Amino acid sequence: MKLKDPKLIVQAAPFLRQGLTTPQAMLDVIYALLPIVLLSTYFFGVSVLLILAATILGAVLTEWIFSEKNTLLDGSAILTGLLLGLTLPPNLPLWMAFIGSVVGVGLGKTIWGGLGNNLFNPALVGRAFLLANFPVAMTTWVPQVDNQLTIFASNLTMPFMQSPDTISTATPLGLMKFEQQVTPWSNLIFGNSSGSFGETCGLLIILAGLYLILRRAIDWRIPVAILGSVAIFTGLLFTYDSNIYPSPMFSVFSGGLLFGTFFMATDPVTSPLTPKGTWIFGIGIGIIVVLIRVFGGFPEGVMYAILLMNATVPLIERYTQPRPFGHKS
Repeated sequence: MKLKDPKLIVQAAPFLRQGLTTPQAMLDVIYALLPIVLLSTYFFGVSVLLILAATILGAVLTEWIFSEKNTLLDGSAILTGLLLGLTLPPNLPLWMAFIGSVVGVGLGKTIWGGLGNNLFNPALVGRAFLLANFPVAMTTWVPQVDNQLTIFASNLTMPFMQSPDTISTATPLGLMKFEQQVTPWSNLIFGNSSGSFGETCGLLIILAGLYLILRRAIDWRIPVAILGSVAIFTGLLFTYDSNIYPSPMFSVFSGGLLFGTFFMATDPVTSPLTPKGTWIFGIGIGIIVVLIRVFGGFPEGVMYAILLMNATVPLIERYTQPRPFGHKS
């Protein structure tokens, strides 16, 4: 009697694998960003779509030219361009947005060996490059528009030419830091404020973040650690002197904290994978954000906080690896 040879697969652990693929993970984040894009277009007009087109085009072209493999299908380049674009001022020249995206993908991802090997978030690398080289354009904010077909004249400025004068306004963080003027929290929650067009509506960003958490596209520990540490730290300062320091509610909903928390800090490539490491990573970001906002020279510090903590991820993972089963200390 001949026994049938069972089809045994011999392989190393892990034996259970999640069905989520890289393109599916990228699509989840893109889907979560689409309502923010639509609302931003309503607030700031067609200029939003033009800037996003420039950043996405720059990211995709850079990925296509310098990548050794055909990685365009995984959606990471499109997502990088989309994330970068949503952190920019609505009146930024399109050529600057394009260059920032090229630098973000080229120096933030491709030079490290491609997706999965980069140490820093590529979108934030592109934004840091733009802020360092074009500080005036990156810190000139415009009020929301009444006509959604509005295109700012500065968007169409030729490369390295002086941008035309525009009506500028201050962000809630700038008003608080330099003029001690508090923006009503309702304006921050529902988007009636100036700033980067992806950060103006706190409520919608929170809903998008909850969607990603429910889809298990991001680790819930990182947003809880960041927002919790910011609320506690600013709460202590606010209790000490409410005339100087902002309230926890203002600190959480103002600036790019919510957007950076849910869409930048949770990048699985540039954040820790260990549970204990995610808490350390998130708390570190929260503390640095408050230190820069309150005691630093810049009104906003989310970008620098995430990039600084990105650099510590290898060290965090080294010392927070769980002990193997059966290992004796």
